[in-house]
Amino acid sequence: MKVSLIVITYNWPEALDRVLASVAAQTRLPDEVIVADDGSGDSTRVVVEQWTQWLGCPVRHIWQDDLGFRAARCRNRGIAASHGDYIVLIDGDMLLHPAFLADHLALAGRGLFLQGGRLKATAAETARLLAGGRPVFAPWSAADFHAFDGTRRHYAFRAPRLARWKARQQRGGRVMSCNMSFWRDDLLRVNGFDERMEGYGAEDRELAARLENAGVRRRQLKWAALAVHLEHASRAQPDVDDMSLPNNRLFRATVEQRIARCERGIADHLADFLD
Repeated sequence: MKVSLIVITYNWPEALDRVLASVAAQTRLPDEVIVADDGSGDSTRVVVEQWTQWLGCPVRHIWQDDLGFRAARCRNRGIAASHGDYIVLIDGDMLLHPAFLADHLALAGRGLFLQGGRLKATAAETARLLAGGRPVFAPWSAADFHAFDGTRRHYAFRAPRLARWKARQQRGGRVMSCNMSFWRDDLLRVNGFDERMEGYGAEDRELAARLENAGVRRRQLKWAALAVHLEHASRAQPDVDDMSLPNNRLFRATVEQRIARCERGIADHLADFLD
């Protein structure tokens, strides 16, 4: 099957350059890379143009105006522009294990979407990686293993047999769009991310809830699809689970009303990418 890797980015070209270098080192290259850009400046465009020549697979730059945090719309446009049967989403600050894409494809299955994790690099480790250092995928890596949304130390290495065993267990873990994958037709069926969600938070959990309402089950990835998340200032609210936040209210409505398809989503962009 053809796989599209969608990388969302915003004004951090140094990180994007290192991410695309890790894509180039994949044991299984994607069939295309789409850089979904939430309004970055020219320095990001330069990085994308360079990797268009170097990467070894097609690279497209899908840009939208900088009108605030619009990750839902940005990812939807990337998905609409894609040609793959299978979609892998990462953030533009995730350095990938060489088997990252191979792991997603090995554990993919019809009726499923996959949720991976992230090793959250320390500030010192982030500086080393941005300077060209190689990521370390091991329990002794320089990562914050106590972060509530980070990979735990005992999962911080690749073990395919353990990964297959874990994927068959009861679901768990936090939904994070920095490392997820889906069948493209499943995303089209639920209309992708809900573009009413602007500002940080909950758009990924809300999409996961709609997929599950549509009968698509979530499979957790542990000991597989490893990636190091570069440290940076977060735009998250002090309490991301505060149900008074507008995005969380939309998320709660999706769960309580068992909504499977949003009104404002990928369908609004498909006509822009007919080719």
